[in-house]
Amino acid sequence: MSKVNSASSMATVSAENVGGITEATVDIPPGVTVLSGQNATNRTSFLQSIMAAIGSDEVTLKGDADEGVAELTVDGQTFRRTLRRANGSTVLGGDPYLEDATLADLFAFLLESNEARQAVVRQRDLRELIMRPVDTDEIQTKIERLDRQRDEIDERLAELETLKEDLPPLTERKQELQAEIEQKREELAAKENEIESADADVDETRAEKQELESRLEDLRELRSDLESVRSDIDVQEESIASVNSELADRRAEREELPDTPMGDREEFDRQISRLRERKRALESEVSNLQDIIQFNEELLDGEETDVGDALTAGDDSNEDLTGQLLESETTTCWTCGSEVDPERIEATLDTLRTVRQEQMGEIREIEDELEELRADKREREKQQRQRDSLDEEIEDLEAEIEQRETRLADLRDRRDDLSEEVKTVEAEVESLEADDFSEILDLHREANQLEFELGRLESELDEVVDRIATIEDRLNERADLQTEREELSAELETQRTRIDRIEQQAIEEFNSHMDEVLELLGYQNLARIWIDRIEKTVREGRRNVEKTVFELHVVRTTESGATYEDTTDHLSESEREVTGLTFALAGYLAHDVHETVPFMLLDSLEAIDANRLADLIAYFSDYVQFLVVALLPEDAQALSDEYNRVTDI
Repeated sequence: MSKVNSASSMATVSAENVGGITEATVDIPPGVTVLSGQNATNRTSFLQSIMAAIGSDEVTLKGDADEGVAELTVDGQTFRRTLRRANGSTVLGGDPYLEDATLADLFAFLLESNEARQAVVRQRDLRELIMRPVDTDEIQTKIERLDRQRDEIDERLAELETLKEDLPPLTERKQELQAEIEQKREELAAKENEIESADADVDETRAEKQELESRLEDLRELRSDLESVRSDIDVQEESIASVNSELADRRAEREELPDTPMGDREEFDRQISRLRERKRALESEVSNLQDIIQFNEELLDGEETDVGDALTAGDDSNEDLTGQLLESETTTCWTCGSEVDPERIEATLDTLRTVRQEQMGEIREIEDELEELRADKREREKQQRQRDSLDEEIEDLEAEIEQRETRLADLRDRRDDLSEEVKTVEAEVESLEADDFSEILDLHREANQLEFELGRLESELDEVVDRIATIEDRLNERADLQTEREELSAELETQRTRIDRIEQQAIEEFNSHMDEVLELLGYQNLARIWIDRIEKTVREGRRNVEKTVFELHVVRTTESGATYEDTTDHLSESEREVTGLTFALAGYLAHDVHETVPFMLLDSLEAIDANRLADLIAYFSDYVQFLVVALLPEDAQALSDEYNRVTDI
């Protein structure tokens, strides 16, 4: 990806009752903006305000407020997000910068708890994080639809090949029928001459003859109708058998689907919302604990600290925890200048550290539970769509069978009626033939039979001619079908490789930028960190399936210059943080987040030493329009003086 052009207008962020902020407005020019200050100075709250205005739900309302506002003005447009407390949770509204902030939450808002940033530290599924914004179900559905369309075209092309093979025998049959028709016409003409000669002698029997001819004509038509109805019955029976077979297949597919309907979608959303709220609350508590722990560690180290600001920066929970530090039966409170037993403070700090670790563990458990809920919801939605589609197909097939069976019953009734009529007319003809003019009647009957056969041959000829014309018309479709098939194949290839392309691009982005970052930061004996994409057999339910995974490799060098592969467990905290941030940058670039989100936010970077941090921020700034970084004053000093700095929020 090319580096961004930072020539853009100033952005302005306003916040009211967001996090720990009562009210603040800050101008942010393009490039790097450094939020410099000690802990509990609303730097993270300001980053949350930017996130809220852009569209993220990972934001908290000020503890003593019922309503809040986050507003972003950029490129002449203003985007406003409202926060309101209702039933113990925060309800967000307004018109944010993005309708869907999933990509931004994963790859642009890189606060301490960001999933992509923490993926390396917590050894999460790297591929799943990269592919989460991609609707793989939609891609698979589209692939299946394109597959069906191509299969249908293949069937039509195969049918055309079969039709092409039918042309020679049809042409031959056409010629045979024409010859038979000509012969029948000659026989009929000869028979009519005989009848004409016989008629001259039996004028007195003309009335009886006409009646017989009429009944013979009726008999011919009845037999023709009966033959047609029987043919229709055969067609309907074959169609019903075919539809029944298809219905059985659909029912079998339906039975194979697990009986786990989607249920109450709102219940999933409520559980996810509840877990998010719990996670935010725990993160807030962890942040408060960290402020207290850091303050007292600095105090024990003898560093000068503004005690009043440190103790009043948090909420009421800080006061309770501070009270624990001040309880002592034998010492005097250090806040008023008296001596305090350091061991007493150390013991309480150990307790607080334990509490913080437990809460961090609970946060990780909540994140895992959230991911399980989201995955369960996606799977159930997919199964629900499959069930609905099959139910609709089954309903249509059952309706078609019912219609065809009704038609079949009507045809059978018609057949029975015609059979009875044929018997009646045959009896009448036999009665007429018993009269004295049987010879002339025999001639008429023979002529009638010839006419019937001639009509049958002419009908068959018409059918053959129509069939030949239809085949020739159908064969003209072959070129268009082949073109359509080529287009479908190309689109199928595009869809099937789309996921591969995204995965490959993410890996290339990570490997390329990781090499550059390691060279820039100069970690001792850390030669290379890169990702491989491999196929791995994993267990899913009762089956072993092949699954694509991203495998992270670490290579180090010895003092003698030899290289060896290490594990992520042996990465230092600084190395892990840098790797996680670079992985998030790879996702940011692979998904082109820069095209829709002009901001990247960084926080909680204390694990990286100041000089390396300065180089890393300079590197990231090349790919982001607005890079906003929250730093401690001592870390901020190492950054370029050209950066915009904000020290009061």
